[in-house]
Amino acid sequence: MEPWEFTTLTLVVCVSFLVILALWRKYYKGRKLPPGPVPLPFFGNMLQLDLKDLSMSLCKLSEKYGPVFTVYLGSQPVVILHGYKALKEALIDQGEIFGGRGKIPIFDDNYKGHGIIFSQGEKWKQIRRFSLTTLRNFGMGKKSIEERVQEEAQFLLEELRKTKSQPFDPTFILGCAPCNVISSILFHQRFNYDNEEFLSMMRILSENLIILNSPMIQDENNPESVFDLENLATAGMDLFDAGTETISTTLRYGLLLILKYPEVQGKIHEEIDRVIGQHRIPSMKDKLEMPYMEAVIYEIQRYIDLIPHSLPHEVTRDTHFQEYFIPKGTTVFPLLSSVLFDTKEFPNPHQFDPGHFLNKDGSFRKSDYFMAFSIGKRACLGEGLAKMELFLFLVTILQNFTLKSTIDPKEINIRPCSTGLINVPPKFQLCLLPR
Repeated sequence: MEPWEFTTLTLVVCVSFLVILALWRKYYKGRKLPPGPVPLPFFGNMLQLDLKDLSMSLCKLSEKYGPVFTVYLGSQPVVILHGYKALKEALIDQGEIFGGRGKIPIFDDNYKGHGIIFSQGEKWKQIRRFSLTTLRNFGMGKKSIEERVQEEAQFLLEELRKTKSQPFDPTFILGCAPCNVISSILFHQRFNYDNEEFLSMMRILSENLIILNSPMIQDENNPESVFDLENLATAGMDLFDAGTETISTTLRYGLLLILKYPEVQGKIHEEIDRVIGQHRIPSMKDKLEMPYMEAVIYEIQRYIDLIPHSLPHEVTRDTHFQEYFIPKGTTVFPLLSSVLFDTKEFPNPHQFDPGHFLNKDGSFRKSDYFMAFSIGKRACLGEGLAKMELFLFLVTILQNFTLKSTIDPKEINIRPCSTGLINVPPKFQLCLLPR
């Protein structure tokens, strides 16, 4: 390339960039959104954020821009809500307006707006109402569901005994138990942990997830109905996926934290022995007399911060929020981390401490800041089932075993190995010593 050609090309590139930058700044300043860091064309604020720990980056920005601010992920503006007051005002007080589901391209391609989690508007209302009714008909919130979880806890116990006190990775086994609970609800059938059909279902949660009855297949021919095959199958997949992965991840992270803090395990054992003993199967009524165990479970969920910035919401119509205007269709991230790690509500929030949920007299302390399942209209559909599984599975394990680390507990790494949409615990092994 001749020198003059190179100079010309450089000038063209520079002028083009300056024109794009000027147009972008004009476009950016013309948008009436909450304040935030100035974005770059194409990249937005991506270069200013630590994408490996997005929630932490956003929490740091709140120190400068306050509880409501805007960042650009590429060219897409996202309004960030930080702190209890902002989340409550948006998700509870203006729950209908902030109840849309924000767009995530990879999920849009796979889910196509179907199911419970990623649907919108009237479709979402109908399929959520149908799912809640169906789950109640299948026993959600009733004794029959508790019996299914208790039964599965005993099968889980059988599998854990097969480890014979040898080191093992609990990931697979702890995934099977909640998967079987959902299977028993949706299919009225549980599976052995080595069953090929069950293993296939564990690998591909998108296949054959819900049994349809004849009224729904009449509805399939109604063009205005949301109860078509694809929508119902996606709803089933939502229940199956969320009801398996979130519980198994929380159980796995919970065991890791209990390994890290042997003094916590000692207090749990003392409470189990005093309230339940060694031979009776644990039940939900035991929770009333086990404030320490309940505090441990709540603290596990608070500390691991499973879904740090929740799933994205979307504003369903133009609205004024605090002193800002947010137009219809704007994506919103409610930072659950900012509430779960609130320093006033939870002293030393980055320390795992069940005392965060205990009163001075040792009784369980409720907190409005506990938002592990989110809040408002888009809160987790299976919160009640999740709490039941976490209590019964963890109590059953600790009633029968002492958890032993393969390394010095002080050396255990409890930082998540992945901090994207979900915080995933690092891989670890443990030994289960019979009590």
